[in-house]
Amino acid sequence: MSINVHPRVDFAVIASLVEPGSRVLDVGCGDGELLELLQTTKDVDGRGVELSQKGVNDSVARGLSVIQGDADSDLKYYPDGGFDYVILSQTLQATRNPKNVLTELLRIGEKAIVSFPNFGHWRVRASLALNGRMPVTKDLPYSWYDTPNIHFCTINDFVDMTKEVGAQVESAVALNALGERLGFNMPWGFWNLFGQQAVFLLKS
Repeated sequence: MSINVHPRVDFAVIASLVEPGSRVLDVGCGDGELLELLQTTKDVDGRGVELSQKGVNDSVARGLSVIQGDADSDLKYYPDGGFDYVILSQTLQATRNPKNVLTELLRIGEKAIVSFPNFGHWRVRASLALNGRMPVTKDLPYSWYDTPNIHFCTINDFVDMTKEVGAQVESAVALNALGERLGFNMPWGFWNLFGQQAVFLLKS
């Protein structure tokens, strides 16, 4: 199956952070689009874990090695340092215990790559302030009653959590609505206000 010619905007950033030929575990891999991209462009030895049976089926249909599993309960079965990179893309906010999941990612992988929608973006703040309702945006497209997201966070929140688990931020990227990178030397507060999503490369 061919790669989607219009991948999610954070996928290109994630792929740029992965060294060719690496061992990669994609946690919450969905239909396998990112894993397929990495195998095709970076020749990685890729594995995936996905909660939904449909996601597993779609991934397997792409020829990928993906099993059904829950990030909150099944990462403990993976050995220390079993992968060069463990990726969690747009999934952290859907986990029950994000801090524990992040700790497990850093145990399993030499490095962890995490992307997430930024709940601190100015449009989200404005929607709450002006409408008094939970916002619905391109990166947060669900209504409050049917969203899979249970732990919204901001870029500032995530940075604080990396400090709590003792992770080092090797690099980070904030993206605007068009998928364009914001300035590299801006303070976290600027990214927190204007970044619609973020991608972090971490190591323990």
